[in-house]
This record gives sequence, C-alpha cells and structure tokens, in this order.
Amino acid sequence: MEDKLILLPHGDRAVDIVFENVISPEVNARVHALSRAVLGKEHPGIVNCIPGYRVLTVEYDSLRLTYGQICLFLRGLSVEEEKENAGRVVKIPVCYGGSFGLDLEDVAKHAGLSEEEVIRRHTAPDYHVYMLGFRPGFPYLGGLDPAIACPRRATPRQVVEQGSVGIAGAQTGVYPEPSPGGWNLIGRTPLKLFDEETFSLIHPGDTVRFERIDETEYRTIERNGGREE
Repeated sequence: MEDKLILLPHGDRAVDIVFENVISPEVNARVHALSRAVLGKEHPGIVNCIPGYRVLTVEYDSLRLTYGQICLFLRGLSVEEEKENAGRVVKIPVCYGGSFGLDLEDVAKHAGLSEEEVIRRHTAPDYHVYMLGFRPGFPYLGGLDPAIACPRRATPRQVVEQGSVGIAGAQTGVYPEPSPGGWNLIGRTPLKLFDEETFSLIHPGDTVRFERIDETEYRTIERNGGREE
C-alpha cells in the first residue's frame, strides 16, 4: 500500500485508512479494492472492513493484534489499481411523482425544469454506489445530473415510505425501510432493498440504473413481494 496514505486510530479496535480528500468514483474504487485485499488475506485478527467515500475502516481483534501490528500489516498490502468496475449493475424500477414522489414538483421548480425533464435526467445516468449507511441497505449514489441537485428539506419528515427515492444535494438514494428523512422524494420503487434473508440488494461499488415504471407495474411488483418476475 502507498506510504502516502494516512492511517489513523479509530477507537481502540479499528484503523481508518484515509485516501485523498475528494469524493470521486476513482478514489472510492481504490477504497473498495483495498477492502477486498484486506479481507482476501483472511487474517484471523481482522474482524471487518467498512468502506466509506474516501476512508476504509478496518476493525481488528485487539486481543490478537496491537495497533502497531495492524498498521504494519496494512502497509504491507499490495493493491492493483482496478480499471473496471468490479461491482454489479442493479436496475431499480421507480414510479415517479404523485403520491410516490411528493417533492417532485418542488425539485422541478428549484431546477427551473418540468417534472418530466427531472425524471428524464434522473433516469439517464449510471450511478456509482459509494457506500451504504444511515439505515441498513441505504445506498449513497453519485452521478446525479447537477441540474436537478437540490438541498435537503428544511424540515425532515418523521416517516418516509419504504422504497422512496430521494435527492439531497448532489446525491440520490433509496430508503430501504420506513424511517425519518429529509431528502426530497421524487419517486418510489416497489423492490425490497433490504431484508433479513437476502440482506442488501445493493452493495458498495455497484452501479445503479433507475428505470421508470407506471403505477400498474408498481402494483404488480408489489404484489409479487417486492421482486420482479
């Protein structure tokens, strides 16, 4: 691993590996590549790896390894730069607007665009999954068209419906379960993003593509238990 990377203690049982101070798919890909390299060693003292935007947190067993030993182990890793995205492509069907997207009108007004144009721009890009957080299975997605970026709501909602697709700043995301939230809601997916059996449908490093569906298609998938046929 490159010596210029910064290693910092994270409590007494974890180390943060800090990359460049920028949020980008390239830096995030290096975070995930290093995470795979650490886990691939199957070191008995390594408990878990938690990738973020530009930081990889490595949890270790402090009864097996000292802080100095874990740092020595991490600095000894050799990580090849990955040219291709190693993640999967996950297609997310979304019904936009109306009761499914309560804030679509506000986002359109903020952008100075029609609601149809906001939907078109939201479904056009491929989104990079930087990390999961906030709630189990909540994906933070980069690649949003800057024209439809919108600040978080001034007053968060106490309850956001499961599957709601929102925009906050320059990112978009999907609520995997009912929860409080302040993102601008523009649509909803009937897919189950997270459950105790399959865990998360989306993983860090994946690519997400949103596909527009109508309410009839939404209800069909919903009746199928949140799974497409």
